[in-house]
Amino acid sequence: MKKLIVALIASAAAMSAAQAQTTAPRAYVGVGVASADHEFKRSGATNIDTEGYKASGKIFGGYDFNQTWGVEAGYTDFRKADVNYTTAGVNTRGETDGHSVYLAAKATMPVNEQFSVYTKLGAARNKSELVALNSAQNMSHSKTEAYGALGAQYNLNQNVSLIAEYERYGKSKDFGAKADVWTVGAKYAF
Repeated sequence: MKKLIVALIASAAAMSAAQAQTTAPRAYVGVGVASADHEFKRSGATNIDTEGYKASGKIFGGYDFNQTWGVEAGYTDFRKADVNYTTAGVNTRGETDGHSVYLAAKATMPVNEQFSVYTKLGAARNKSELVALNSAQNMSHSKTEAYGALGAQYNLNQNVSLIAEYERYGKSKDFGAKADVWTVGAKYAF
C-alpha cells in the first residue's frame, strides 16, 4: 500500500510539471465492464467446476498531459464466483472473490479525429480470496504486480468516448479471476 501511495504522489508531481509544458491537458473519468475467466488450481484437487467468465465493474480516471502521454488509475472488482472441487475424496464448495487497483502511464496514438489506439504500463495491487465450507482451506493472496493494457478508443464527441481494451493484471492466480481481462466502457473528459 505504501508503494501505491508513493506512486500516486509521484504521478501528481509529474502531472503538475507536465501541465506547465502542455497546452491542452485534460482529466477524465470512466466506467467499464470487465470480463475475466475464473479458475481454481490446487494440488490434489479434482472434479473442479468454476463459473467461468463473469462480468464485473471497473471505475477509472486519468489525466492526459497532451495528445500522446497521460496517466490513469483504476479499480476493478472481480466479483464473487462459486467453485466446487474434490480433495481427498471429499466434495468441497467455496467462493472466490477479488479486486485490483492499478496506476499506469498511458501512451496514445491517434489514427484519425475519432479513433485512437493506446497502451498502458504500470503496477497493480491484486487481491484474491477463497472462502471454502471447510475453513481450513480458506486462502487470501495480495500482491503488487506489473499491469499492462492495449486498447482502442472511439470519440463520440469532444468529451464522450467508448473504449475497448485487453488488460493484464500481473501473473495468473491459483484461484479467482485470471490475469487476462477484456474490458469495454465509456469515459467522459472535462
